[in-house]
Amino acid sequence: MITVHHLNNSRSQRVLWLLEELGCEYRIEKYQRDPATLLAPPELRRVHPLGKSPVITDGAHTVAESGAIIEYLLDAHGNGRLRPPAGSPERLRYTYWLHYAEGSAMPPFLMKLVFLRLPRAVPALIRPIVRAVARSTQEGFIDPQLKAHVDFWEAELGKSTWFAGEEFTAADVQMSFPLEAAAARAGIALPARVSSFLERIHARPAYRRAIEAGGEFRLAR
Repeated sequence: MITVHHLNNSRSQRVLWLLEELGCEYRIEKYQRDPATLLAPPELRRVHPLGKSPVITDGAHTVAESGAIIEYLLDAHGNGRLRPPAGSPERLRYTYWLHYAEGSAMPPFLMKLVFLRLPRAVPALIRPIVRAVARSTQEGFIDPQLKAHVDFWEAELGKSTWFAGEEFTAADVQMSFPLEAAAARAGIALPARVSSFLERIHARPAYRRAIEAGGEFRLAR
């Protein structure tokens, strides 16, 4: 039995969604973020030394990192589903988006969250200075990066219905988190195709079942 060690409002929501798309049986161990720091509880370190989510256990296997979990689940339980055939152009696009989601797309969103919260974490005496530096960094560097990524998605979704082609794949599951982060944190109006992608995934029965299983999904601002 697959166990998903599920942290609220985290990337592990994608794992629940993928399992629902594959029709796999699984169980959930739920963990709650610290409401002040938003960090995962120390109990997750009993599962994996870094104490991060997502992480799954499947028999003797413990697998962490979203992309690695997706690859493992498709290899072990996919039966050829949710990824294009090897050697096809769609497979190359699939592999790109699977790695791009965390390697390129998410770092500026994490930076945005850090700089939004930074002024709250310093003494009141220096808070105005830190707030000014944080605002300057966001406006001069982070926000233009976010807009570049969102514009890139919009252009790429103009080439095909889904990120890897005309068929829905696990790359779309992986890419859901950056797009959800953009809707929550980017501070810009999402363009039409990006908004349409979010509407389509939210309408999928497997996505809705994953939300019911994992609990309310709301990214921090």
